[in-house]
Amino acid sequence: MFAAAWTASPQLPSEGFTPNWSREGFWRQSLRQVVRLTAGGERVRVRFSNAYGNSPVRIASGSVGGSVGRAGSVRLTFGGAAEGEIPARGELVSDAVQLAVEAGESVVAALYFDTATGPATFHAQAFATSYRGDGCLLGGEGYTESSESWYFLSAVETDSGRTDGIALFGDSITDGFGSTPGADRRWSDALASRTGRAVLNAGIGGNLLLNDSAWYGERGVRRFGRDVLQLAGVDTVVVLLGLNDIGFSETDAQPTYKPAPVVSAGEVIAGYRELIRQAGELAVIGATLLPFGGSDHWGERAAKVSHEVNEWVRCSGEFDGVVDLNRVMADPGDSDRLHPAYDFGDQLHPNDEGYGVMADAVVPCL
Repeated sequence: MFAAAWTASPQLPSEGFTPNWSREGFWRQSLRQVVRLTAGGERVRVRFSNAYGNSPVRIASGSVGGSVGRAGSVRLTFGGAAEGEIPARGELVSDAVQLAVEAGESVVAALYFDTATGPATFHAQAFATSYRGDGCLLGGEGYTESSESWYFLSAVETDSGRTDGIALFGDSITDGFGSTPGADRRWSDALASRTGRAVLNAGIGGNLLLNDSAWYGERGVRRFGRDVLQLAGVDTVVVLLGLNDIGFSETDAQPTYKPAPVVSAGEVIAGYRELIRQAGELAVIGATLLPFGGSDHWGERAAKVSHEVNEWVRCSGEFDGVVDLNRVMADPGDSDRLHPAYDFGDQLHPNDEGYGVMADAVVPCL
């Protein structure tokens, strides 16, 4: 049985705050992307998303191989053919290929597009480097440009047969903002290394629980089905989402922080209840929102709403389990602020050490 070993949540093509190729797409170009798996196996298959494309995307050829320094890549096929087509607003799954991989190993997915793709469904903040170059470069040489986003690639699955995968559902904190780029130090990476289980990152930087954003993805209550419930081999989801709903309206500094309606604790709680309802038999662990005092999301109203939301998460009994990240990550001298040792520098996002502390905190809840 195949189960997800790596995922990235698809987003609408946009300029966002990270330079990327999503609006221009690809034409007569190759794309090389590197992802770190959290489960091993003897066979691999790859999922590609065109969720936000208005026309099909043709993959002329593709390959998947082991990490840099390890010999061997395998050509991908699609229904037995060397080329494939990702339907408009749909997805394409490759045939399974023989490729032995281990948990924690990186794999390289390479694609060649011989016709124009149009704007590319992508994941804006990869905190890993992707490469492109002119012509068919599946042999590995000739890539001349780089980007910190993933394109069309939405999942890598292995024949691990495991059914105990963990999905982390959230915003930029789950996505890994503040972690060292290229080092795989997100809290999903840390949790995978501590548990030995597949941990699937379903975070989108800037994502909102209750409202769609042209920059930061569809609302959490809408994308939950695609980005969590459709993942193969998952039995648990950790929800850490809602901070942007509360904090975006506190600042006018970022034009991308729109829409930014003022929301109540009751509205955020209703959003959590909707996720719990959709989850069905999945175990849902609720995480309290991290301290964010002093950040651009902070204000008197945001403080009040976040306190009320966190108290509900702790005490309602509606989640299958609770991890109190707010208390674990707080400054001992000011519980509204992120611990200085765990702060990336914006009083909002953890650093590598902080993400490790978050992973340690959730392990007893699993």
